[in-house]
Amino acid sequence: MPKDKSIKHVLIIGSGPIVIGQACEFDYAGSQASRSLREEGITVTLINSNPATIMTDPVTADNVYLLPLEKKSIIKILTEHPDIDCVLPTMGGQTALNLAIEADKAGIWDKYNVKMIGVDIDAIETAENREKFKALMEKLNVGVCIGRTATSFLQGKEIAQEIGFPLVIRPSYTLGGTGGGFVEKEEEFETALMSGLKASPTHEVLVEQSILGWKEYELEVLRDNKGNMIVICSIENFDPMGVHTGDSITVAPAMTLPDTVYQEMRNQAIKMMNGIGNFAGGCNVQFSVSPDNSQIIGIEINPRVSRSSALASKATGYPIAKVAAKLAIGYNLDELKNSITGTTSAYFEPAIDYVIVKIPRWNFDKFKGSDRKLGLSMKAVGEVMGIGRNFQEALQKACQSLEIKRNGLGADGKELTKQDEILYSLEHPSWNRLFHIYDAFKLGISFRTIQDLTKIDKWFLKQIEELVHLDITLAKYTLESIPKDLMMIAKQKGYADRQIAHLLGCLESEVFKKRREEMGIKRIYKLVDTCAAEFEAQTPYYYSSFGDENESVPSNNKKVIVLGSGPNRVGQGIEFDYSCVHGVLAAKECGYETIMINCNPETVSTDFDVADKLYFEPVFWEHIYEIILQEKPEGVIVQLGGQTALKLAEKLEKYGIKILGTSYDALDLAEDRGEFSSLLKENDVPYPQFGTIHNTDEALELCKEIGFPLLVRPSYVLGGQGMKIVINEKELEQHVVEVLKDIPDNEILLDHFLEGAIEAEADAICDGENVYIIGIMQHIEPAGIHSGDSYAVLPPYNLGDLVVRQIETYTEKIALALKTKGLINIQFAIKDDQVYVIEANPRASRTVPFICKAYREPYVNYAVKVMLGENKVTDFEFKPYKNGYAIKEPVFSFHKFPNVNKELGPEMKSTGEAIYFIDDLMDDYFLRIYSERNLYLSR
Repeated sequence: MPKDKSIKHVLIIGSGPIVIGQACEFDYAGSQASRSLREEGITVTLINSNPATIMTDPVTADNVYLLPLEKKSIIKILTEHPDIDCVLPTMGGQTALNLAIEADKAGIWDKYNVKMIGVDIDAIETAENREKFKALMEKLNVGVCIGRTATSFLQGKEIAQEIGFPLVIRPSYTLGGTGGGFVEKEEEFETALMSGLKASPTHEVLVEQSILGWKEYELEVLRDNKGNMIVICSIENFDPMGVHTGDSITVAPAMTLPDTVYQEMRNQAIKMMNGIGNFAGGCNVQFSVSPDNSQIIGIEINPRVSRSSALASKATGYPIAKVAAKLAIGYNLDELKNSITGTTSAYFEPAIDYVIVKIPRWNFDKFKGSDRKLGLSMKAVGEVMGIGRNFQEALQKACQSLEIKRNGLGADGKELTKQDEILYSLEHPSWNRLFHIYDAFKLGISFRTIQDLTKIDKWFLKQIEELVHLDITLAKYTLESIPKDLMMIAKQKGYADRQIAHLLGCLESEVFKKRREEMGIKRIYKLVDTCAAEFEAQTPYYYSSFGDENESVPSNNKKVIVLGSGPNRVGQGIEFDYSCVHGVLAAKECGYETIMINCNPETVSTDFDVADKLYFEPVFWEHIYEIILQEKPEGVIVQLGGQTALKLAEKLEKYGIKILGTSYDALDLAEDRGEFSSLLKENDVPYPQFGTIHNTDEALELCKEIGFPLLVRPSYVLGGQGMKIVINEKELEQHVVEVLKDIPDNEILLDHFLEGAIEAEADAICDGENVYIIGIMQHIEPAGIHSGDSYAVLPPYNLGDLVVRQIETYTEKIALALKTKGLINIQFAIKDDQVYVIEANPRASRTVPFICKAYREPYVNYAVKVMLGENKVTDFEFKPYKNGYAIKEPVFSFHKFPNVNKELGPEMKSTGEAIYFIDDLMDDYFLRIYSERNLYLSR
């Protein structure tokens, strides 16, 4: 069936602020779906309360509503746009689906004659309701675990008695497995049952047999209106059953799946998808396979795009959300073209001739006292993906992408050597178990013990064991004696030059020079083409490897490289991806060929048709440098990718590569707390009394001079990492010791902490001569709570003219003193009408997208044109839309860590944010949050 011509105007529901369990994969899906529908001449209106995303940008849709995701917002939109005829709720994760179902039950879609497309409510009900799902699977002859649903505490206990232990508890209708868990012993059961019943919005839990330790697989499936189906990708979980898929290392295509079992799994997936309802769109199906007899059990089915579909899209180059949106409006698979080749049909199943490895990124250090054990409830805040010609290369590249101060898997002297700690880690998975498997082999723990404790497939363990053996071989040589073929093997297995240098006892730069110049071992770039090179790809989407044929041919155009922000984490989220995408679009407008480097599979920046060329590579020096040597750009933009990109500025400067925009010296000066304070002094800008120290003796001496309370701040960190307010010498000494253990040789700043001060911040664009302040925000919480965790109001709500004038003056002075070219964010503390400068960041900040959305102006676009030297600030006509107030509302994921208190201090803990508009300060919402401003203040 071709496109349904009656569909003229579609409402897309977004996923709201980023929380653990629902991240920017839905921003990517929603943005893609919107573009896909607009290609068909359909008007798109979307609702999402997240200001940090590309999805809520005017470039994405015809109408964007930054409103809370609730029924009254839907009614407001449908009243203002009576021509909306369809709603697409499958692109916004569980949040969008839940809202669509609520609106359906309230009769809203019927009242406004809106048809739901891309999904079938009954299918969602069946997939989400554990009892219905189970009954259907039994009817379809799909294997399921033995178990039943309990709607009361008593019922749950009865079911447990019938089945026996170990058990698993799965609450209905929760996100990211919240409230679920394995119960090994009877005495743990009652607590687990009660928390599961509470976590489920319908207070229902499935109590069933445990299949802990079985293998876990996912199939990403697309179906059209005719019932045609294709499997886009098979994904194998490296971690066995017992760890949520969002917290599991995953591999595509499946590595240890016999073809007979795969075919059976494929047949069952098709049976399951047909069984839950007749709808067109994407679906993620999860299976468990017994390692003993290959028995297959259907775990769950998600009839919508998901985190896995974003991963599968990036892994194969097949744009699932884009195609799913087209299927939702009536097209069939055989009527659509494959976007990467431009010639083949979308009805071809992708074939891939490489391996991808996804590793989640956690932030446990932000939640002191949190349970770090991985289980059924997802705890990761982001993820990275590595692409290689083999599993080992992809694994090492994924490890290099994580930004956890590792250079790959091991070979860096950071091994754990205590046997009991290693054995505990193998049995109780946490964020670093992968590294501890490597450490276990290195320590000589037997293969059998490692397999018994982890239940990880032997094939994966053998791959890691091989790397340990290769380390031992490499360590026998020096830089002078290492044979070329051994160097080639190491590079083909993903070893970074830094790892090889560690094993050979030399410098990274010496390894780089030796292999490239003397041995001629250079990276080559291969295309991600969806069809294993059987058809020519039209879309330049590359990954690196080592071999013969280089498929990336550099052009002679003037080019610019934009460095991406790597994995999402607390302190560096999707707002930087927003800036990177706008950087690419602005550079294109200035006539540059744009090159994007990033490794985050969830984001819009790694969509294959955003930049002219995409290198899906770690934002890691060695990879970036070889791309620069390959492409020879005019320069590199580091200001948009957060601390990830900024940290590479020193290397770029050292290697004589042009940094576009603010110079490295200025970026470094702003990061160096001592130097920066000296600059403030020279420019008559007030700042809290401070001093710099390098050890505890200096700290104890300096504190007498400055006086308590003190704010302890390491240099060169993001998201307030390592910052703390201390009130006596004992606390000061303890914290300085901790910081130096984590960041040795770092300079630490001690500031006199201005207790009870008001905090404000300003963002500006500067071209080196002119400064334009794009927005000044006043925080609702007092100084002492990280700006990312504070409610911020734009424009300020009770700062007098005198204070605002000081903020404007100091912002201009600092921007010019740092010779800023591009964006700058400055934070202030205000006490007794005197404004003090806390810090300045000459880069894109968390608040820039928020101001862009509130004032309806493309400030990142302007800033990038200034960075490139194409425009002066005075060339732009600024017309901010100022009406009432916009409030930036931080969103936390503390529910994932039930034993952690919501205490807020100088170190950031929020995972996302929403925007909320009010007309005046008597608004109930504002009065409520203002009354709670001191509630969570901690140290």
